[in-house]
Amino acid sequence: MSDFDRLDIFLHDQPIAVLTNLPGDRNLLSFNQNYINDKERSVLSLSFKDVVGELITDIKSTRARLPPFLANLLPEGHMRDYLASQAKVNPNREFYLLAALGKDLPGALKALPSNRMNREYKHKETDEVIRQEKDNAILRFSLAGVQLKFSAIWEKDGGLTIPVNGVGGSWIVKLPSSVYAGVPDNEYVMMELARHIGIDVPETALVPIDQIEGLPQGIGKISNHAFIIKRFDRTPEGQGIHIEDFAQVFGVFPEKKYQAASYRNIAEVIWSETGEKGIIEFIRRFVFNALIGNGDMHLKNWSLIYPDKRNASLAPAYDFVSTIPYIPADGLALTFVDSKAFSSLTYEQFKRFAAKTRLPETIVLETVQETVQSFTNIWQSIGDFPLNHEIIDVINKHLETIPLFKRR
Repeated sequence: MSDFDRLDIFLHDQPIAVLTNLPGDRNLLSFNQNYINDKERSVLSLSFKDVVGELITDIKSTRARLPPFLANLLPEGHMRDYLASQAKVNPNREFYLLAALGKDLPGALKALPSNRMNREYKHKETDEVIRQEKDNAILRFSLAGVQLKFSAIWEKDGGLTIPVNGVGGSWIVKLPSSVYAGVPDNEYVMMELARHIGIDVPETALVPIDQIEGLPQGIGKISNHAFIIKRFDRTPEGQGIHIEDFAQVFGVFPEKKYQAASYRNIAEVIWSETGEKGIIEFIRRFVFNALIGNGDMHLKNWSLIYPDKRNASLAPAYDFVSTIPYIPADGLALTFVDSKAFSSLTYEQFKRFAAKTRLPETIVLETVQETVQSFTNIWQSIGDFPLNHEIIDVINKHLETIPLFKRR
């Protein structure tokens, strides 16, 4: 077996597992014995915990695909195809895609070639290695998701630079869509509205694309601005803070992000892991996104974060976009009680949600009411934000169909 058949999996720069590509293109994840024996081990994922909180070590191999937790670290859609073509690998052979991208994964994870090759790579600093790093820089952009986005460094002169070796950077640059107009402006405004009503939102900005250095050649400039958001999975010193999205929490492949679970399932985990603070934030975000008409709050757009490496909190908000200007018939991404229709969101429906999820009804209903009122107040000043009037008109019409808003 060659070194290329094995990847060491690092969490917080500590080796915790080995991923092996077996004959027949089967992939097997095996935890290191030291990690198994460590009672104070850093949490990799709730999906690897059994009912009493012990580490699950019996992990089945998967053919061509990676185990779901690792598969969710990889980009999707056009971004995946683009990076796979640059790496000259089949996008469906996920082991080799992870090998190409594993040096700068979301959170505190790395996936590096094993044994001798890995040790030599760490210590060898020849001109040839540096040249290869520059030539293969694009292979290192491994942020999960569909949209073309890259990690970048904020320079002292106010511009952004994509790192030449593709590793590092504390900002995510999200480029304009070639299909939907005005997405960067849309996301920027929705995130800022969310911040104004008390939702935990990272620092964001709209920046001229010509102020971003190092974008890969061949990526067209569809509009003048890109949306940027500060990475919440990095410390100021650039160290990884571990995160996992809810597709990882539930152990499902990314293509199941719209149907493998419901909002009830997400809320139950958040209530169990984070208590009242987390569930209030969950309800606030859910209501806000319903009001703006965001039909894309699927499993991968909710995440947990582990600031102390062991205890979960609800990660800061991300990917808030009003989708109804682009998909007029859009509804909720996941089932809420028994419906995906925005028009089903009544106070009675939230009472049913609280009962089914075993949440305190008072907390749920008070948070709903406060969120609707806060949104109403800030929406009255929407003209102060850089949002297209056509999008504003679509959202206004949408609001009149939501019982929660009409009853304010």
